[in-house]
Amino acid sequence: MSDFSHLDSRGDIKMVDVSDKVTTVRMAKAEGKIHLQQTTIASIKDDSIPKGNVLTTAKLAGIQAAKKTSVLIPLCHQLNLSWVDIEFGISDTHISIKSTVKTKEATGVEMEALTAVSVAALTIYDMCKAVDKTISIADVRLIEKKGGRSDHQSDYSPKTAVLVLSQSVHEGKSEDTSGQILKEGLAKYGCQIDHSEVIPDDRARLKVVIEDLKSKGFELVITSGGTGVGPHDVTIETIEPLFTQRLPGVEQALHSYGRSKTSTAMLSRLLVGRIGNTFVICLPGSPGAAKDALAVLMPSFLHVFPMIEGQRH
Repeated sequence: MSDFSHLDSRGDIKMVDVSDKVTTVRMAKAEGKIHLQQTTIASIKDDSIPKGNVLTTAKLAGIQAAKKTSVLIPLCHQLNLSWVDIEFGISDTHISIKSTVKTKEATGVEMEALTAVSVAALTIYDMCKAVDKTISIADVRLIEKKGGRSDHQSDYSPKTAVLVLSQSVHEGKSEDTSGQILKEGLAKYGCQIDHSEVIPDDRARLKVVIEDLKSKGFELVITSGGTGVGPHDVTIETIEPLFTQRLPGVEQALHSYGRSKTSTAMLSRLLVGRIGNTFVICLPGSPGAAKDALAVLMPSFLHVFPMIEGQRH
């Protein structure tokens, strides 16, 4: 049951929580056909169907239906659509219907595109059924979608280490939650987690570990913790002088997403850059920060590895 996003562990229906997903421009296209008699198609072209202009009415119905998809389909999210368009193609045996739907939201618009086609076809059916008893609707399907993580999938699998900076976890006084979230999330996107370690709030120890991982060819190092402004927050001061290149755009993306959810995220110091061919991402130590980082970084960040080799990305 867990393979279906709209079912919980007991098999009951649920709405998917998309509050952690990044808002991006998303687009979907769908198509379908409605088969009619040749004489009916001629009447549609001549605008002589008794109920009025068929294709104009069907287009308006499809656009309206796309905007009402969340009302028609219970588990769909209510989306602010940016654009809906419907086009028709007329042949001797059928009318083809194609829809395009766009939005800037945290989830896709596939259902809106499919609903637009379906309701446009049903409208044609309703307006022509009195003069044609052979009408049938067929081949309604999604033909394209863009936006979200699926556009940025990468097959690159970097050698990865996760370091947790925490005195209390190191001493066994508290449990490591953030590190586990990062390891599971990174592995989901193909990262090879070849090293994980809990380090006390010790600058000298952290520097030795970072330099050792670099010498062993680790391509990605994620640190969790030590990015605040407290007396024991030493991660930034330790790692920043080691950088040979900074990635401010990634830092800004992480900060922006964090601030959109938690106002105190502005107090965290994020750091992203590279030490030779080893990329280092320094994150706050909370479980929420770990989840947010995965939402922002994966899988888009993995394109940095073919980039440094001069490959297309």
